Amino acid sequence: MSWGIELWDQFDNLEKHTQWGIDILEKYIKFVKERTEIELSYAKQLRNLAKKYQPKKNSKEEEEYRYTACKAFLATLNEMNDYAGQHEVISENMTSHITVELARYVQELKQERKSYFHDGRKAQQHIEICWKQLESSKRRFERDCKEADRAQQYFEKMDADINVTKADVEKARQQAQVRHQMAEDSRADYSSILQKFNHEQHEYYHTHIPNIFQKIQEMEERRILRIGESMKTYAEVDRQVIPIIGKCLDEIVKAAESIDQKNDSQLVIEAYKSGFEPPGDIEFEDYTQPMKRTVSDNSLSNSRGEGKPELKFGGKSKGKLWPFIKKNKLMSLLTSPHQPPPPPPASALPTAVPNGPQSPKQQKEPLSHRFNEFMTSKPKIHCFRSLKRGLSLKLGAAPEDFSNLPPEQRRKKLQQKVDELNKEIQKEMDQRDAITKMKDVYLKNPQMGDPASLDHKLTEVSQNIEKLRLEAQKFEAWLAEVEGRLPARSDQARRQSGMYEAQNPTTVNNCAQDRESPDGSYTEEQSQESEVKVLATDFDDEFDDEEPLPAIGTCKALYTFEGQNEGTISVAEGETLYVIEEDKGDGWTRIRRNEEEGYVPTSYVEVYLDKNAKGAKTYI
Repeated sequence: MSWGIELWDQFDNLEKHTQWGIDILEKYIKFVKERTEIELSYAKQLRNLAKKYQPKKNSKEEEEYRYTACKAFLATLNEMNDYAGQHEVISENMTSHITVELARYVQELKQERKSYFHDGRKAQQHIEICWKQLESSKRRFERDCKEADRAQQYFEKMDADINVTKADVEKARQQAQVRHQMAEDSRADYSSILQKFNHEQHEYYHTHIPNIFQKIQEMEERRILRIGESMKTYAEVDRQVIPIIGKCLDEIVKAAESIDQKNDSQLVIEAYKSGFEPPGDIEFEDYTQPMKRTVSDNSLSNSRGEGKPELKFGGKSKGKLWPFIKKNKLMSLLTSPHQPPPPPPASALPTAVPNGPQSPKQQKEPLSHRFNEFMTSKPKIHCFRSLKRGLSLKLGAAPEDFSNLPPEQRRKKLQQKVDELNKEIQKEMDQRDAITKMKDVYLKNPQMGDPASLDHKLTEVSQNIEKLRLEAQKFEAWLAEVEGRLPARSDQARRQSGMYEAQNPTTVNNCAQDRESPDGSYTEEQSQESEVKVLATDFDDEFDDEEPLPAIGTCKALYTFEGQNEGTISVAEGETLYVIEEDKGDGWTRIRRNEEEGYVPTSYVEVYLDKNAKGAKTYI
């Protein structure tokens, strides 16, 4: 099977076919190039996707990745980066092994094809020239033969005519002989050219063209083989990354299998555990027996009288701590009632006063509502530290000791802060050691530098270490204070506390011990009287000229209330007073009468807020 033999007369068709083959190759190169662009675009989109869902540094999302499910998701994002990298490898390998190589081969193929068809056209032009020479000699031989015949016929005519002279006859004979000689010469020339043409034609169709077509055939077969090898390379490039992609997928599966729902549940407990004890049983309030203006067993007056001591502010003498503050104004701020407010007086009892005020119906609240009320009620402030904490929260600044958090969460924040400070201290100590070593080197080799130039830096680092140590001791004291208050801790917390006590026994012994009051607020032990005195001097200017709270509305007393406990105020039925603080969910409303301020049960008054001037808002 040879194109030179089988397709000896298909020069033009072979030229078109080989050009079509080059076009196919260029089309395949374009296809691979677009595939590489798609791979790069896909890899870029995958990387952007993984980056989009990466947790932001120093954000709340970073804390969420403590959970195993979030860790698995983060591992998936990291594997997606590697997955995208493999698609970039596919693009690079296809570009280098296919696109570039085939582009170079196409240029070589075009040059080779051009040379072959140039030789073919040259051979065609040569055979055409030979054919033209043959035709020319043939036409000349034909013309000479015709001229010789005409000369011979003219001679015979002259020779037969008796009227023609002998000289004319001789001239005609000579002319005929010349024409015959010219015809013979043309015949010989034509014969020679014909033999030459036949030889050239044989060489053209049996040697030159077959050789050229054979080379073109080999070139075309190499092109076909090359495009097949490129397709194999195309598949092999994909196959090479399949194991790595499989590993990425295996890692994703492994990350998914590492999800531990029990561990995540424990982390939720550690993240949100408050450390408070659940509320106790609600005491039974007996309304069946006649009573007049008495309060139930769990009311404010009885609870104070049945063994619950009144809260004192940090020391033995309250007067020593508060000599510079108006009693009614500050004490109402610091000591709002902690017990549930007494119910309004019952009007349906036999001993009720005739024509007296009708008390609202007492609906039994479900236990869940009382529990929610207990959990949402805000603890009142009982000491300077709590006062400072409350003021900081009102101003929008988080307290330094995290006292706005529940005990368990506060302990974790303090422990985290202590760990951070210890790391900073260690870093500064390493820097100090490095400067000290450098100074020793300078002392031994003065040509390397001046040792005195490091004194300032060494002093600065030492001061930083001292500041960090003082800061750490402060947070360690708060941490010990919280750990001493918590009723129970996990084994890890006990171990951390034990390590802390072993490393800092003096600090633990000297730190202030707090205790938790029944309503969730914090009170100071008498051992902190000196600390409270110091704080009192710090807050002297802050509270001495404090402006009274603005009124946010008015209220009308529905019943008479005798404020016998600290922080409360007595009101008479029908009296109108100013409201300076709404009910925060604990059942008490803060009111003002002239310069006197205090709390009354919300159910004893009807409140009209300024923002609701068109309609009264009643707490009954």
